Amino acid sequence: MNVPDIKEKDADDSPFSLKALLMRKPTMVLFYRGGWCPYCNRQLAELKYIETDLIKLGYQILAISPQSPTQLQNQKFDAKQAVTSFTDEGLQAIKGFGVGFTVDAATVAKYKEYGITLTKSAQGQPVLLTPSLFIVATQGMVQMSLVNPDYKVRRSADFVVAIAKTFAKR
Repeated sequence: MNVPDIKEKDADDSPFSLKALLMRKPTMVLFYRGGWCPYCNRQLAELKYIETDLIKLGYQILAISPQSPTQLQNQKFDAKQAVTSFTDEGLQAIKGFGVGFTVDAATVAKYKEYGITLTKSAQGQPVLLTPSLFIVATQGMVQMSLVNPDYKVRRSADFVVAIAKTFAKR
């Protein structure tokens, strides 16, 4: 799979081309549901422990969420963390990577009980994403994807580094 040419915004609401960004160097792309998801927050925190290894292997680390730029700015990322956050409020990247799905009214109501408003598609349908991790080569080719429909299941940091090492040698 090649990465689609998608125009998105970073946490500062500045536009960028995802494909152009991925052409700079090998990239670890993490799709996460939002700062409201404790499993996503734990996964992002674990990246802190392996980011030095990933950077030494030549990777840049991008985290993409359907949250708005304002919501991303309000998240408590460690200022020293090398993860760059991007918004996919338009759901283009989520659709392009095939990691989003629409949910029914009962699911929307359940999330609202927790104060979570889901991002809506252009057709007005509420969308959740499947937390995912992709390794993308500089040619824009996805080399590996870790996608699990169970939002609670995430790969360990050690596993991610081992996979990254495998693809860095190619």
